[in-house]
Amino acid sequence: MFNKRVLNKIDKPLLIISFICLVFGLMMVGSASSLKAYMKYQDSYYFFKRQLIFICIGLFCAGIIISVPLKRWKNLVYLSVVGIIGLLVYVLVNDNVSNGVKGWLFIGSFGIQPSEFAKTVLILYFAFIYSYLIKIRNISNTMKVLPFLVPIIFILLVYKQPDFGTMMVIMGITIVIFLIVPYDSKTKLVMTSSAVISVLILVVVMLLTGKGLSDSQKSRFNYKDPCTRYRQKTGYQVCNGYIAINTGGLLGSGYGNSKQKFLYLPEAHTDFIFAIIIEEMGLVSGILMLAAYFIIIWRIIRIGRRSYNLFGTIICYGVASLISLHILINLGGVLGVIPLTGVPLPFYTYGGSFMINLLICLGLVQRVAVENKMFEQKHLVR
Repeated sequence: MFNKRVLNKIDKPLLIISFICLVFGLMMVGSASSLKAYMKYQDSYYFFKRQLIFICIGLFCAGIIISVPLKRWKNLVYLSVVGIIGLLVYVLVNDNVSNGVKGWLFIGSFGIQPSEFAKTVLILYFAFIYSYLIKIRNISNTMKVLPFLVPIIFILLVYKQPDFGTMMVIMGITIVIFLIVPYDSKTKLVMTSSAVISVLILVVVMLLTGKGLSDSQKSRFNYKDPCTRYRQKTGYQVCNGYIAINTGGLLGSGYGNSKQKFLYLPEAHTDFIFAIIIEEMGLVSGILMLAAYFIIIWRIIRIGRRSYNLFGTIICYGVASLISLHILINLGGVLGVIPLTGVPLPFYTYGGSFMINLLICLGLVQRVAVENKMFEQKHLVR
């Protein structure tokens, strides 16, 4: 798909660790989902095979991205922004609810979440728009603020689904990119103050009126001491997650030997895959997972810092923030530190839209690494 010249310039450590995480994640999805897959589809490998298909599709997309110069995606990105907004509106109007969220577009037996791809489209949109705006002298305050209308539209449409976890990720990506855009401190202070005041007003209005959150979302804020509410919906899943983690100990009960996946954890292969991993593979594996995450994020940031232009920096920092936020929100929910939101755990959670989008993001980072080395070699020759 791409020639040897491109292959030699990709970031090898990032590639190797990402591949290890993909393989381990696929194995754990197979284990965590085996009973549910057999009971529902009479095929213990049903979710395993589908996850493998998602990974292959994602790798194919990543391969295309790595082989194509980033500047060629410019027009497609602006069309994608319009397309994502259209799809987010469509899923709301279509009213096709899955797990309490109106965010799914079904093609046969495959469900697609446009909100997952909105994250990557947003990162690319910011990269293109700011690499252009930063070249303009004496840019007006209106032009500085205008690009943030797109994430606001994304956030509002995702909020209406309602998908609070994805909304937080989109907000987090927007904040990180805002912080790295080289605006003067006065402009950043004014924009930050306006945003904070707007959010505070919105929160006060929601608290006074009691509107803005569904009953299901409100119940998730009752997340502390889950085992005191074991027989209630607000405590059952998280408490069983605790049991799985406690049972695993240092080295785990062995691959495939989880007890909590026997329908004690109804979302064993999705939201609570981390708890199953600790139960079967032990705390040591959990620590290694976190170490791998740290290296992946560090390599991505390193590529971004070495980028010769703002375009590449925004892509890398945007992807690093996407992965970091998913890790923090998922593990925070599983460990009972924050409310559960259904945000996937990178490389490990079962799901097509997120897995494909994650590999597309990694493909973009690798393309930035390739173009960085091409730029360095070109200037060294000169």
